[in-house]
Amino acid sequence: MADFNIAPPTAAKPGPFARKSADEENFPVASRLLPRHLRPHIMAFYRFVRLADDIADDPGLEPENKLAYLDALEKSLSSGQAKHPYQRPALDLRQSLAVTGLSDRHARQVLRAFRRDAMGARCQTWSDLILYCRFSANPVGRYLLDLHGEGAEAGPAADALSSALQVLNHLQDVRDDWMELGRCYIPLSWFDEAGISIERLVETRSDAKMRALFDRVLDNVDQLLDRASALPGLIRHRNLRLEAAVILSLAHALSRRLRVRDPLRARVALPLHVKLFASARGIARGLRSR
Repeated sequence: MADFNIAPPTAAKPGPFARKSADEENFPVASRLLPRHLRPHIMAFYRFVRLADDIADDPGLEPENKLAYLDALEKSLSSGQAKHPYQRPALDLRQSLAVTGLSDRHARQVLRAFRRDAMGARCQTWSDLILYCRFSANPVGRYLLDLHGEGAEAGPAADALSSALQVLNHLQDVRDDWMELGRCYIPLSWFDEAGISIERLVETRSDAKMRALFDRVLDNVDQLLDRASALPGLIRHRNLRLEAAVILSLAHALSRRLRVRDPLRARVALPLHVKLFASARGIARGLRSR
């Protein structure tokens, strides 16, 4: 059993495990569309999840050390005790949950997915990947619904959107994940069906078979986005409805861009002008949704 006071590595990076900030995410985090008084709580949840994700993705840590850090983080969340600075996000989230009256179940579910990542588990089928997203991504959407006082009606559509965002992010990082972590989220059975080796992910350009495989992923993402399309109309809270509509629009834009750009050549991201256009379109749709 890991000690929840486990110290960070002696050769820690600046800000242990730090890799990405909210400003670097694909999709908005606690944007100005959301109520000012709720944004600090969203950021507390984000920082906890971001830290756990960065621990699981740290190429300098052995799997057992990653699990120890994740266990320590969860114990800090439940006990309110921590002796090392890297555990601060757990204490902040615990305090936030006490103020909002929300359960910590969403944060704990995310840790389940990151423990799986830490052990290098792979997805054999699309169903495996969706099950992974149930814990790695869907709790984020469910947390936001709970925080804004939404009921269960919007849950399935929020899950579809959250899963789509997760898979899009995986496809963006497909080569780096394989090169740095030996990790791949594309179902392994799909490589077999396409007659190609997973080792082809080390290459810097897709051939016709790899492109077809990526398009198969995007076909499934687009199905998720179709199921998520009802989400803005199911959300009563005006600000969250607009946020959901913007994110849905951005997800469609990223999926389209991944169709025409090769993620093996470079990480595919949305240019600013595309983000602005997609966001404006999302806001317009959100205003019409109810």
